[in-house]
Amino acid sequence: MKDNQNKVLIFAGTVDGRKMAEYLLKYHVTVYISVATEYGESLVSKEKGLEILTGRLSAEEMEELMVKLRISSVIDGTHPYAKEVTENIKRACEKTGIEYLRLLRKNSEVENDIIYVSSTKEAAEYLKDHEGRALLTTGSKELKEFTIIPEYDTRLFPRVLSIPEVVEACKKLGFQGRNLICMQGPFSEELNYAMLKQIDATFLVTKESGQTGGFLEKIWAARRAGVTSLVIGRPMEESGLDVFSLKKHLIQKLNLQIKRKISIVGIGMGGSLQMTEESRKICEDADLIIGAQRMVESYEDKGYAIYKSYQASDIKGYLWEHPEYENVVILQSGDVGFYSGTKQLLTEFKDEDVILYPGISSVSYFCAKIRVPWQNVKLISLHGREENIVEEILRHQYVYSLLGSTFGLHDLCEQLLHYGLKDVLIYAGENLSYQNEKIISGSPSQLLKEEFSSLSVVLIKNIHYKKRTDLWGIKDEAFLRDKIPMTKREIRMLSVGLLMPEEDSIIYDIGAGTGSVSIELARWAYGGRVYAIERKKEAVELIERNKMRFQTSNLQVIPGLAPEALRSLPAPSHVFIGGSGGNLKEIIHTIYKKNRFAKIVIHAITLETVSECIELIKTIEDVQSEIICVNIAKAKEVSRYHMMMGQNPVYMITLERLGE
Repeated sequence: MKDNQNKVLIFAGTVDGRKMAEYLLKYHVTVYISVATEYGESLVSKEKGLEILTGRLSAEEMEELMVKLRISSVIDGTHPYAKEVTENIKRACEKTGIEYLRLLRKNSEVENDIIYVSSTKEAAEYLKDHEGRALLTTGSKELKEFTIIPEYDTRLFPRVLSIPEVVEACKKLGFQGRNLICMQGPFSEELNYAMLKQIDATFLVTKESGQTGGFLEKIWAARRAGVTSLVIGRPMEESGLDVFSLKKHLIQKLNLQIKRKISIVGIGMGGSLQMTEESRKICEDADLIIGAQRMVESYEDKGYAIYKSYQASDIKGYLWEHPEYENVVILQSGDVGFYSGTKQLLTEFKDEDVILYPGISSVSYFCAKIRVPWQNVKLISLHGREENIVEEILRHQYVYSLLGSTFGLHDLCEQLLHYGLKDVLIYAGENLSYQNEKIISGSPSQLLKEEFSSLSVVLIKNIHYKKRTDLWGIKDEAFLRDKIPMTKREIRMLSVGLLMPEEDSIIYDIGAGTGSVSIELARWAYGGRVYAIERKKEAVELIERNKMRFQTSNLQVIPGLAPEALRSLPAPSHVFIGGSGGNLKEIIHTIYKKNRFAKIVIHAITLETVSECIELIKTIEDVQSEIICVNIAKAKEVSRYHMMMGQNPVYMITLERLGE
């Protein structure tokens, strides 16, 4: 029967049941709500597509109703204490063959500041033997049980519905005036807390009615107020589905097309006071909270659904398997816009409704702590990333960086000392915003002796910083040479100009010699990486010495002969070939296997090499080539005259493909 596929009957005696009705209506499911009283009807929002049925029903009447309305599924959302009603609903479903779904409130796991009793009578006996005032939140029907307590009319403060007959019944038992609180819920944690403080309570008496019955708000308030919670446990063991399990079942059965909201929330440094009020509210309203262990642990004891992960692909897979979570919060440390995983999350969830909520970044927090304005600070991260921090320190007065498990404070200090930056001042911080926060300062040699967390931050001050004005065309005499051939300054300048690397390029210098071209390229592409490939041992040692001399920490020397020495290197964006060792064809093919769009500049000083290049170009598809010959002559003083002395002509062959 097709007309009953999306018809659901909900016995909504609880907030959970009413919320389930609102959920299904949102997805255009026909929903009928059955409530026992007019008061229950008044609590239900009058939504389009919703029909409310008021009045107590017997099992037979329930059965007739289900058949008449052609219901496909029945949800029992009655109160956990309404045992008789639950039995009637079950019986009606069994006779009609209609699916019965019990909606359970979530039992709340709390700590040991709670005393559990099995009944109202037992709760009254406990209070009889213990001094102190008590806020009673168990309703009016069982108030008589508490009249056995000495001076109950002044010690006890019942909170009941503001209905005349209820107030009158309480007055007959002796509860009136300031000791009788007549209010309609729901009650927030703050309101519960205020009431407990107002009456100077020692105890809170409540029934374990689940999260959405306001149970947790009572417990949290009592804990804050230093009040002992006296909890009357559930009278029966139940089986069924919690809210989210029920939603998942209905999504699959009714083929609901879920619209999910994902909030990516920056939580600040992690201390409890670091979150903004907006972010805190977003988390409180979430169906599911996702984040690394340390981020979600404060929510674990508050009844939230939790998934522990920081990997975007894992999170996407989990949400695909759990469509029941509509309102999802993904926590990010610090700020969502400062070296967080937000960028990858936005890629994974590009087709979803995603909203970003900023947090307090570590840089703003830390710079405030050490009283350094951060608008002119160079920001980088060494947490799971490679950065040329030496070059950044040489270029900037202040450099701020996140550190990580693979490159911590000890590694940083060693590197700075290795490259001669012994006079910089380092501010280091760990466990920012927590009680064990630690902030120290000193030189690299001083902080080398400190024990520090791998997950920390640093701000480096270099009063000797200067803007690089000699990036291009270092004078020949500045290099250490020994007897190794070196590409002359003017040729180097032309070569770098033809190659045109970006600041973050990955570059090979094959046949690096003294490393002069490698040094120029490393200073130009200071945010990238340069690999100097050289087979001669003495040349390798010389490149290392020049690397130290020019403080180019992003230059890595690779001993060996190309193309074998290239196999394990990352794909290059640019390649300079100063010497091929007779393997030019194999080298070019290896480069293009790694990146077919790599730009290549080849130096040749013999016509045979030029001829080999020309023949090779003919075999490469879609490559644009350019060949130029450069003749450089420099003046030399002879007696009182200047004579131009010619250098060997150099052929420069550029290979380039259009594309990225």
